[in-house]
Amino acid sequence: MQILLKKTMYSLFRRSVIPLTRTTGLRTLCTQAVEPGSKEHIEKLVKNKQVVVFMKGTPDKPMCGFSNAVVQLMTFHGVEKYESYNVLEDDTLRQGIKAYSNWPTIPQVYMNGEFIGGCDIMLDMHKNGDLIEELGKVGIRSAVLDMEKNKE
Repeated sequence: MQILLKKTMYSLFRRSVIPLTRTTGLRTLCTQAVEPGSKEHIEKLVKNKQVVVFMKGTPDKPMCGFSNAVVQLMTFHGVEKYESYNVLEDDTLRQGIKAYSNWPTIPQVYMNGEFIGGCDIMLDMHKNGDLIEELGKVGIRSAVLDMEKNKE
């Protein structure tokens, strides 16, 4: 009982009281811990990032067909660098991202902090050419443009 109580107290203490400390040079910056899956946590994950994908699995090993389709789209367009988060590893993040975007499904794609959509939206954007434009807005040149150029 006492061990269980200590673990519970430690968990609560670690989550809500202990600040995260980061040392940069001679200064130490302290930031208050942010609850995983909270709006603040997700904003930190997507803010100022070119492309972020919340998915089931990883880009190297997608764990569902829809996540795999988004990875394939990224590869097809030559998007090599993007951040991804495996929601299967953290149910709090999985539920939090759905609440944050008000979108019920995974995967979810963000560009420059803005929610773009899920697999179906990404596929539609790919088909109608809008994905090339969206990638361009965040400074990524789609490989599709080079494919079209080489056809000529």
